[in-house]
Amino acid sequence: MSETLQLAILPFQLPFMQNAFIVTMMIAVPMAMLSCLLVLKGWSLMGDAVSHAVLPGVVVAYMLSLPLSLGAFAAGLVCALSTGYLKDNSRIKEDTVLGIVFSGMFGLGLVMFVAVKSDVHLDHILFGDMLGIAPADLLETGLIALGCTIFLGVLRKDLLVHAFDPQHAQAIGLPVKLLHYGLLTVLSLTVVGALTAVGIILSVAILVAPGAIAFLLTRRFHTMMLVAVAIALTASFLGIYLSFFIDSAPAPTIVLLMSAVFIAAFIRTSIRARRSVATS
Repeated sequence: MSETLQLAILPFQLPFMQNAFIVTMMIAVPMAMLSCLLVLKGWSLMGDAVSHAVLPGVVVAYMLSLPLSLGAFAAGLVCALSTGYLKDNSRIKEDTVLGIVFSGMFGLGLVMFVAVKSDVHLDHILFGDMLGIAPADLLETGLIALGCTIFLGVLRKDLLVHAFDPQHAQAIGLPVKLLHYGLLTVLSLTVVGALTAVGIILSVAILVAPGAIAFLLTRRFHTMMLVAVAIALTASFLGIYLSFFIDSAPAPTIVLLMSAVFIAAFIRTSIRARRSVATS
């Protein structure tokens, strides 16, 4: 076997790289599916809010010697539910409520983190620790990814109707409340699943970019979801693989690849639109 080939397959032979590939590919599927709904519903900032809001839950879970994922899920759910309550019971617009809630909870989390002498490194919470994945993390993330994927796959048509027109969804007998809070719960769970791999901050990009790219390239929701999943899986795989050779952190590399694909998709769509106008 040549040295070039040996070097090319080396990342697949290292246990910590294998775990990084597995955990990221697992969580990329539900994040990409959820990304499509967030983009169509105009909830992209909701992913930002929930991902930032999990920090105080992580600190409280550490103080109580509970699993960090449990605290993160509880905090994310509180953020999502409180945002919905404030929007429904005030004249403030949803984007303003999101900004207030996620910045407030993120600030609270930072204050608590500094006040509590924790063994958990802040960088691992904010940016993830993809190369330090343990077998227990793989199991937890796998179960979360499976549950979220099943929910989004089975109810994708109902969620699509609810995303475009909640009033119409209610009129035709769909369980609007269940769909609304179920989507918020899945969003919180997905962020928790991504916490170990990509951290709080970078999970926002993976919750938005695949759906935004697929929205530019497709016209049907089913196709959009398939394209988003394909983009998320490809970018995740290549990002981890390339990061090994360029000595970069995997999560930022993945985000940079998705950003590059979004720019390429935007340019392609713009060129096609101009050609269509020119020929009409």
